Amino acid sequence: MRFLGSILGGALVLLALTGAARAHLGYHRPGGDYLSYTIRSGDPATCATRCEHDGRCRAWSFAYPHTRKTFATCWLKKSVPPRVPDNCCVSGVRGAGVIEPRRGGIEYSIDRHGGDYSTFNTVPDSSGAPCRGACERDHRCRAWTYARPGYFGPSARCYLKSKIPRPHHKPCCISGVVR
Repeated sequence: MRFLGSILGGALVLLALTGAARAHLGYHRPGGDYLSYTIRSGDPATCATRCEHDGRCRAWSFAYPHTRKTFATCWLKKSVPPRVPDNCCVSGVRGAGVIEPRRGGIEYSIDRHGGDYSTFNTVPDSSGAPCRGACERDHRCRAWTYARPGYFGPSARCYLKSKIPRPHHKPCCISGVVR
């Protein structure tokens, strides 16, 4: 049984790496829901894992919390509805898991806590681009962290840093090092 689990796990990783099945950051899959629940950790991987372990699940959508008083929500789906662009969400089909994209210095699900010299509310963006741009334009800025709305307040928040703090895995945030 363990051997079969290893083979199955390896196949899922291979599918994810080849791009045949992957989660989509910045997309929602409305419709086909048979179960929804809150995820206190705010981690979309929990939603993907729940779908994997539920035989009825064909797809899933995860919504980040909207305010500090709400929790993230996971919807399990009995069908595979088409994906719709929406910064609130991450969605996928069974077998996709959550593999954050790796794009030129952007660190998904990473918080670089500390070293803040400036913080401000910003527009929600699934890549943290407004925060990254603010850091790139400021010669004092060495690193940045974008906090999604709902984790540290109702608005998206940008933290510009005068030093490069160590990275910590947290689904709330997107970070990067500029200089």
